[in-house]
Amino acid sequence: QMHVAESGGGLVQAGDSLTLSCVASGGFFGNHHGGWFRQAPGKEREFVAGISWNSDRIIYGDSVKGRFTISKDNAKNTVRLQMNSLKPEDTALYYCAAREALAGRVVTSTASDYDYWGQGTQVTVSS
Repeated sequence: QMHVAESGGGLVQAGDSLTLSCVASGGFFGNHHGGWFRQAPGKEREFVAGISWNSDRIIYGDSVKGRFTISKDNAKNTVRLQMNSLKPEDTALYYCAAREALAGRVVTSTASDYDYWGQGTQVTVSS
């Protein structure tokens, strides 16, 4: 069974940048779509970004467009999230997710579409 694990979270100031990484084991991102979601205390899980198995389709949540960039390195079995111009409202537990790229299954913004989830990495942005 595939496992994914996030790293790179931390405490930063507003305006700073941070890069999150998600490494897969027991499976390959080369045949999985990758996604990032986040959840702040008392709020529902929110879609952040998604990338298709071959990186030809990338989607972003409205609140991060223009500031965050998702990328995929299949050789390193890794999906990254580059976060720039961070705001206090970006504070949340960030989760990596993977969706097996079977026929007809595209990258989506719906959490329930993803098959595998990490434990999350905390990002805290101070004002």
